[in-house]
Amino acid sequence: MQENFCRLSKVIQTHRIFPFDLNPFGFLFGGKLMSWIDDAASISVSRHCRRGAVTASLDQLNFLKPLHGNHSVCVETYISGTHNKSMEVFVKVIGEDLVTSERYLAATCFTTFVAVPSHMNEETEFTVPKVVPETEEEQMVCAGYEKRRDQRLKERSEYKGFAASLSIDLPWS
Repeated sequence: MQENFCRLSKVIQTHRIFPFDLNPFGFLFGGKLMSWIDDAASISVSRHCRRGAVTASLDQLNFLKPLHGNHSVCVETYISGTHNKSMEVFVKVIGEDLVTSERYLAATCFTTFVAVPSHMNEETEFTVPKVVPETEEEQMVCAGYEKRRDQRLKERSEYKGFAASLSIDLPWS
């Protein structure tokens, strides 16, 4: 089984927060941050397994501090766990006041991607490489992977029952 270090999948994207990125309260629009998170995480996934993959979930996006206009936002991602064809990506969002140089943890989350046959790799029989943490932070984050995966699978099973009960009829038809 092939193994890759967390650092080999690490992505660091930095963006300036412009006025058109703000919500009506003067902070970064959450959907914009989610788009940046999905983009960075997808690159981590491609670096780790070198094949096509799709977003399966975004878990517990915890907004810890608001990101202000004219600050920068740094989205850091790396693979934090793998299982057969799925990969968990840890996301850390760091804001920076570009005037005072104060840096702050703005948000964290985990995303899950599933590798699929695609134009990148058409083979259907494969297993994604395992991930190997090196730093203290990587070891701490990766150590919780199995527990998070078990919880995610339990919640997904429960959610399928919930989703099966939802109506998809148009209200005006």
